[in-house]
Amino acid sequence: MTLIFATNNPHKVEEMQTAIGHSFHLISLREANIDIDIPEPHDTLQANATEKSKTINQLTGLNCFSEDTGLEVPILGGEPGVRSARYAGDKATAADNVSKLLHALSAETRREAQFRTVISLILDGEEHFFEGVCKGRITEEPIGENGFGYDPVFVPDGSPKTFAEMNAEEKNQYSHRKKAADQLVRFLQTLH
Repeated sequence: MTLIFATNNPHKVEEMQTAIGHSFHLISLREANIDIDIPEPHDTLQANATEKSKTINQLTGLNCFSEDTGLEVPILGGEPGVRSARYAGDKATAADNVSKLLHALSAETRREAQFRTVISLILDGEEHFFEGVCKGRITEEPIGENGFGYDPVFVPDGSPKTFAEMNAEEKNQYSHRKKAADQLVRFLQTLH
């Protein structure tokens, strides 16, 4: 089965294909020749995921899914949350976002955080949701060269390493995106 993954982020496509394995073939928006930026105007991950999957489904009529992921830090009232990619502004880089987060936590000793991913799958016109959570903590400075986004400052519970110090296989042992993808795969497998 082929599914369109409604994202322009090549890191997410690669990570999701690794998480899903070879049972299903993912096509990115670029591979589907769809060149649009889908807005994420909503205040929940679920609503943003729906916005993206419904837009692509209406455009193509094909089965597709999207995801929205947020880093949630309780001591900051759940920020950056749904605005994780734009935490330091609409044109912010990952480094800008990390810098703002570390600055916001500079006086805090409680550095618990969690990554949460919500997947919206539209299959034969019906929407299904899957969610994955990875709990951990925020480091005091970036460590590691791998990954993307907040990976250099996030250490998942049960690991001494940040996500940015891990290879894809190690990261998938903890990953929020992998947990949500596993649910998606289990659901799709029940259809065969």
